[in-house]
Amino acid sequence: MKRLISSCVLALSGTAFLSSGAMAADDAACQNVRMGVVNWTDVIATSAMTQVLLDGLGYKTKQTSASQQIIFAGIRDQRLDMFLGYWNPLMTQTITPFVDGNQVKVLAAPSLKDARATLAVPTYLADKGLKTFADIAKFEKELGGKIYGIEPGSGANTQIKEMIAKNQFGLGKFQLVESSEAGMLSAVTRAVKRNEAIVFFGWAPHPMNVNQKMTYLTGSENALGPDEGMATVWTVTAPNYADQCPNVSRLLSNLTFTAADESRMMQPLLDHKDAFESATQWLKDHPQDKQRWLEGVTTFDGKPAAENLQLTSK
Repeated sequence: MKRLISSCVLALSGTAFLSSGAMAADDAACQNVRMGVVNWTDVIATSAMTQVLLDGLGYKTKQTSASQQIIFAGIRDQRLDMFLGYWNPLMTQTITPFVDGNQVKVLAAPSLKDARATLAVPTYLADKGLKTFADIAKFEKELGGKIYGIEPGSGANTQIKEMIAKNQFGLGKFQLVESSEAGMLSAVTRAVKRNEAIVFFGWAPHPMNVNQKMTYLTGSENALGPDEGMATVWTVTAPNYADQCPNVSRLLSNLTFTAADESRMMQPLLDHKDAFESATQWLKDHPQDKQRWLEGVTTFDGKPAAENLQLTSK
């Protein structure tokens, strides 16, 4: 990972978007912005926020929903420009070949510093003694020998499968149930209503941390990343995107979040509200965020962004 971050930082040295005074106007080709989006609520929320801002500044943004592998390959093949959802370390194994081949670029600083992603249980199950990774095997019968994950091919599922294959923590007889974020959360909700045992992949930011009384397991031995699943989230672009489109790149570098704020941004989406309308409402309700994100940014035609942002419902 140290090599990955070092290569990213070195690749970014000398880019213009870190200094508003050194900004150059975006080329006409930059007006069309192509975003890759994985079907995770946090990525959907931050991607919607980015699109609302870009479209309000005169850009034309298109989102493509796909798996992380397809998104990284899309950036490599010049079919996509950016991705706002690289979770480190969960996706590091997937992205490293693309970074090493100079096919994608990770921005110099994370968009989210206080993320977390690891196995979790309902708190009533932790109160019964399932508090660590080593405890999971002790509850095999109650759990039905199952661990609930997210979509196939995700970094989290890959790491859980590796634990099972190696019989780490005595999990050799367990089965990973691969589904989706929504499918997994539905399984958790059903189990909680019935007061049943369930182990699932949990993360923050996410409203699940508020909607469910849940406990993250400890004693992971770095199986899902260091520091018991603590994580960061980064934005990824095409290798030369900062040079070609410095204004959009400046906006991307400004777009930083906290886990608490992202969880609040995500709640309307789980309540089946439109992601773009929710992002627009957030900007209206949080002018300080809008001002911070648009600092040093212009509209596509060169006007100051904060004074000329046009917010419209999609």
